[in-house]
Amino acid sequence: MSAKAERIKILINTVIYDVKIGHKRFVNELKQQKRKMNRHLSSIENHENRCEHFRNRPVKFLSFLKRSRISKIMNIPNLKQRTLLSMISGEMSMVDVIELLAEIHIIEKSIECPLELMPIPVLHRSVTLTGVSNIYHISCLTSDRLWISDYKNLILINMNGEILHQLIGISSECGKHTVNTTWDLTYICRDGNIHKLSKDTRKTSKMIKNTEPWRPECVYSSPYNGDLLVGMFDYHKKTSKVIRYNENGHEIQAIQHNNTGQDLYNLPSYITENRNGDVIVSDFIDLSHGTVVVTDRDGRYRFTYRGHQSGSKLSPRGICTDPFSNILVCDYFTDTIQMVDKDGNYLSSLLTRLQGIDGPVGLSYDDKSHLLWVASWNKNSTICGYRYINRQNYLRV
Repeated sequence: MSAKAERIKILINTVIYDVKIGHKRFVNELKQQKRKMNRHLSSIENHENRCEHFRNRPVKFLSFLKRSRISKIMNIPNLKQRTLLSMISGEMSMVDVIELLAEIHIIEKSIECPLELMPIPVLHRSVTLTGVSNIYHISCLTSDRLWISDYKNLILINMNGEILHQLIGISSECGKHTVNTTWDLTYICRDGNIHKLSKDTRKTSKMIKNTEPWRPECVYSSPYNGDLLVGMFDYHKKTSKVIRYNENGHEIQAIQHNNTGQDLYNLPSYITENRNGDVIVSDFIDLSHGTVVVTDRDGRYRFTYRGHQSGSKLSPRGICTDPFSNILVCDYFTDTIQMVDKDGNYLSSLLTRLQGIDGPVGLSYDDKSHLLWVASWNKNSTICGYRYINRQNYLRV
């Protein structure tokens, strides 16, 4: 038996020796592949984002998969019957060894881009504007363009603070605009109608007609299914609800009461959605008091977040979620950005006065650049982009 093992060892050593002959050439080729892959990283991340957007839209998702190269899982070598018999009998030849080793192959090298929380948030960039008063809301268009709104105007800016486009006399307080997956802007007009502006800012169309006595107060376009979530308020009866519309502007769901028939909301001021389909509303009660109300995708009540300490006050304004499904909310009362997990458990005050937070109102998380954009009411014309999540790109030889 030892003689057979020694023979196999000699054969393997011979194969290894032959492989070493072309080692330098192989390493050089591998380095060239690494450089090519590095050049395509941005393209790969773009495909990843598109995949995430389409995951709940089966037709588009399958179409995307057909056009994409998906990494496959490597299998354990499949020992052919002849090779197995050769190993047992001891009649293994050089060809058998090469054939066995050839079964171990990489179909495609996958590139992992894991996300990790940073120890502390870091101010990555800030944008200072001129001619703009207090900023109430932010919607990320691209990594270098943002839609912002003050009390009167809706403005498209770049990272140099330049105004690229402006809708005058459109906006007011609360989260009255959003950007969809095709980069169209959806916004609430002062007359209560909801309009859509194309990415190139050339075409405007009415999406949802004013439905008096209900008035839309906030709006959010889901990146997962394309639905539009709108927080409504009836100024006559002083009641509120959330309406879900499809991409064509047709109502498909109304969320108004909990399981005991009580009203869920006082006055929805900002609205967003989590990756698990939860509808998250920043609910205004008075100038210094409010809550965060969360329901599931079917409209069933899940929880209400009132602050991280018993008896504490929460004055919620802008709200968004991050890739970990954490909920981020501006607390105007304590000058903090509070982080809550998807089940309503307080995690931390992510940003405080120590990071220059003063009267936070506008909030938006950009999944492409992984920046959390914050607009503070008392900062007037400056928007700050903080990074607290890192995307790690690894390529190893």
